[in-house]
Amino acid sequence: MATTFTYQVKDKTGKLHDGEMQASSQAAVAKALRERGFMPVSVREKKASSLQKEIRIPGLSGRIKVKEVSVFSRQFATMINSGLSLLRSLTILAEQTPNRAFRDVILEVKADVEKGASLSQALEEHPKIFGPLYTSMVKSGEVGGVLDETLERLALTLEAQVELRSQVKSAMMYPVAVFGLVVFIVIAMLLFVVPMFESMFSDFGAELPLPTRILMMVSEFFTSYWYVAVVGTIAAIIGFRRWIATDKGRSRFDAIKLKLPIFGKLVHKTSLARFSHTLAALTRTGVPILMAMDIVAETSGNAVVARAVHSVQASVKEGESIAEPLANHPVFPPMVVQMMAVGEETGALDTMLEKVGDFYDREVKTMVEGLTSLIEPLLVVVLGATVGGMLLALYMPIFNVITLIQ
Repeated sequence: MATTFTYQVKDKTGKLHDGEMQASSQAAVAKALRERGFMPVSVREKKASSLQKEIRIPGLSGRIKVKEVSVFSRQFATMINSGLSLLRSLTILAEQTPNRAFRDVILEVKADVEKGASLSQALEEHPKIFGPLYTSMVKSGEVGGVLDETLERLALTLEAQVELRSQVKSAMMYPVAVFGLVVFIVIAMLLFVVPMFESMFSDFGAELPLPTRILMMVSEFFTSYWYVAVVGTIAAIIGFRRWIATDKGRSRFDAIKLKLPIFGKLVHKTSLARFSHTLAALTRTGVPILMAMDIVAETSGNAVVARAVHSVQASVKEGESIAEPLANHPVFPPMVVQMMAVGEETGALDTMLEKVGDFYDREVKTMVEGLTSLIEPLLVVVLGATVGGMLLALYMPIFNVITLIQ
């Protein structure tokens, strides 16, 4: 099957010309060009057309997941460990990556390395994909000559993050789905069911019970001023997103999440697991402790934890140990503090942190399983109470009429 190639040639006067040609191979293209009296400069297989690149659905394409970066890191480590050169490894990874956006990023990294930049410098040009944790560990691996081991540790760290995130999502999925169902049923009843009863109750001529009057007023508002409810909901969502985008709002919201009655402990343990695994990976690869704490604070995912880490960092700058100032922050349980103290004393801080991270990983998994079994009956009760309460408010006048007739 013929393949389209792009070429660049020089004519007898030395002038450059570009063009395309279909052939079975690059050698066939070069031979055909020489027969025409041209000197081939470059012959390359034509990539996907610009039309294909333009057909992208916003929000569904061009997105690079953490799992893809994790797979990239593991494959990269295997290739480097097998003796392949950096550029050859990046070329192979770009060719076998199904995500077009990620492929373009890998090719840009390769181009920067070809120009003389180090791998860590090339990765720093793409901070949304390769964050401070990634680039700092790669830089340490380059300096220490253990890039393959560093990439392997990065893969393990990213895989742990993906698994932790999926566990939390699985715990949240069912409550969110049931809550959405409750909202849908309530809106449907307010817009369609309650108005049918309202016309019937108008013929009673008697005063309706208080719950029924409240339900009628809410239904009338949603029926007549539904646009106000829609605009108000959108404004509330936008306002909330802007509020949590501020430092004060994010700090306050993260503090509230830690105090939630059911999910607060889950959020807390997830943050501690991420803190432990990240700091363990950074200290194990030789990243300076102050820089490591900066990265841990940035990647902690919780402003309360980040603030505590920055406070500890300031104490470490003054010559204190890590564990001692860590004990001043309630967000870190005594077990974490004691394990880190032992790690500092024995020179095995990374090992102790890894054990703490594994402990909280198991805690999160156990808690997710327990929450799933606990939340299901609770949500059924909430759904039944909401719908049953509305139906009771609607039928109370009918029950009163039956009582009067008897």
